[in-house]
Amino acid sequence: MFSDILVAIDGSKASEQAFAAAVEEARLHNTKLHAVYVVETGLFSSLPTDNTVEIMYRALEKEGDDVLAKSKSVAAERGIPLTTHIKQGHAGNEIITLADRQKVDLIIVGSHGKGKADRLLLGSVSNYVVTHGTITTMVVRS
Repeated sequence: MFSDILVAIDGSKASEQAFAAAVEEARLHNTKLHAVYVVETGLFSSLPTDNTVEIMYRALEKEGDDVLAKSKSVAAERGIPLTTHIKQGHAGNEIITLADRQKVDLIIVGSHGKGKADRLLLGSVSNYVVTHGTITTMVVRS
């Protein structure tokens, strides 16, 4: 049914559950699996441009690299090859754009992010992907 799957991850419990669902779907359908971590640059738009913004961005980028490396290891343990992507920009838009470029036919996202503020942000990301995307999307609730 599916040939390529994209899962959005951010290190939260909900995205870990989304990733587990994506690995299972990839196993069941014998599909290619992609994982994306988006550094949400919109978070910095109202801050003055100085070294602080650069430090914050680099910390988020490092977190993304770490989350993607862990995901790649987990997928490999389950015999699923995983292609990872790190993007920057508006998370919902970056997920949809990558899904279109990679020609995936299923996007999997978690229902919310890491903390209360992130729940609002990732919740809005999953909502954005569902309402603005044209690709079948699975939202995994935690």
